[in-house]
Amino acid sequence: MAKIEINEKKILGHINPEIQGQFSEHLGRGIYEGIFVKEDSGIPNKNGMRKDVVEALRDIHVPLLRWPGGCFADEYHWMDGIGPRENRKKMINTHWGGVLEDNSFGTHEYFELCRQLGCKTYVNGNVGSGTVQEMSEWIEYMTFDGASPMTELRKRNGSEDPWELDYFGVGNENWGCGGNMTPEYYGNLYRRYQTYCRQYHPDHPFRKIACGPSDAGAFWTKGVLETCFAKPGGDQFHGFMDLLSVHYYVLPGGWEHKGSATEFDKAMWFQTMKKTLYTEDLLKLHGDILDTYDPKKQIGISFDEWGGWYDCEPGTNPGFLYQQNTMRDALIAGTTLNIFNRHCDRVRLACLAQMVNVIQSVLLTEGEKMIKTPTYHVFHMYQYHQDADLVAADLFENEEVGTEENPVPALNASVSVKNGIYTITAANMDPDHSYPLELRFTDFQPKHASGSVVTEEMHAKNTFEEPDCVTEKALENLTLTPHGVKTTIPACAVLMIRLS
Repeated sequence: MAKIEINEKKILGHINPEIQGQFSEHLGRGIYEGIFVKEDSGIPNKNGMRKDVVEALRDIHVPLLRWPGGCFADEYHWMDGIGPRENRKKMINTHWGGVLEDNSFGTHEYFELCRQLGCKTYVNGNVGSGTVQEMSEWIEYMTFDGASPMTELRKRNGSEDPWELDYFGVGNENWGCGGNMTPEYYGNLYRRYQTYCRQYHPDHPFRKIACGPSDAGAFWTKGVLETCFAKPGGDQFHGFMDLLSVHYYVLPGGWEHKGSATEFDKAMWFQTMKKTLYTEDLLKLHGDILDTYDPKKQIGISFDEWGGWYDCEPGTNPGFLYQQNTMRDALIAGTTLNIFNRHCDRVRLACLAQMVNVIQSVLLTEGEKMIKTPTYHVFHMYQYHQDADLVAADLFENEEVGTEENPVPALNASVSVKNGIYTITAANMDPDHSYPLELRFTDFQPKHASGSVVTEEMHAKNTFEEPDCVTEKALENLTLTPHGVKTTIPACAVLMIRLS
């Protein structure tokens, strides 16, 4: 029997709601058709935002939305996306599919979407092909309420009051699609650009995010921090950055041959699980580097691109990155969110890539139809961790499963508490075997228990013809004990238990 020993007397940190953030780029059908449609499209919408999509996203309490990219951010010029839509500049989306971008979804539409979702805002600025003036004026346009040309322009475009900007990214992937820069060059650009990211809203300052590494790019992390700080280990934090981004995708077969989203064997399953667990190694790697320059942990990690990435679905535009979503993705989501929870001392923000119709999405759309993916149901269960405190917990008698090349622990978990209610989430990476599971507290004696689970065989998915093959179901085999609860975690499953 696997055991989770929970020391409710030891609080290890606070889990920011933003850890469950989402990302939506101008990519394929992620925004157009997926979120934003023409008001007269026949698809029910409010100010162009699909009502079914907004309602589903509100049900998982999306805490934050990152926009407009991604690679698209460093070729995006914000003034092309304001004013009357019929007059907006059209462009070719050179990064994603070579399709026409008509800029009908711009700054005003983004903030309208966030208003409908009730979520925080994360705008990514253009360092790769944009100017300091352009970035500075965008922030002024969004947040300033005084007398200025940008304020007057915003008002003429229909927004009398400024918006609340919560996070601002100074560039994206500038080691690659954002300019192929060296870390030292970007570090100096960052110092310059962030200087002109003025805080016009003293009661609601935004947090600045610097472009961090891809995967295990320790050289980038060290180079940027070395450039932005006077010396390691001292009180040299100048407010240049509040967070440093990290990007990592689970690519089962590597970049060249990522593999099918739906057709895979158990060897590929365990290779995927092993690569998912590598997320924790990356957090330790870059966290140790940050500790050298920022021992007081003033700078958080913004893990703002993560998820499973496979070959696109046959017959679709390869530049649209549209893929199906199976129980394998549910395990990626549950395991990754557990890792983020356990590292909440540094991970302050994270964004699944991407929210609708792109890579590991929570929703898929096709015309008027919409389906919730297995990943969606995991986020629905994990929402109880938002704004909760991380509780110390250790997992014992955990079986090792997998292959000789890719051994993995069967189970992983995280525990939090909020308003006296404990939330335990656990993922079972074993596609074949269930495990008895006991949760035991130090002193706490629960009186009430409830839970839910997402479980099916490893290839199970939802389709537009069968939208409910994978759903969240009540966890019925819960037995209270004097100091906890006993249950069984099914094979290939993500579960959530709440105790009070």
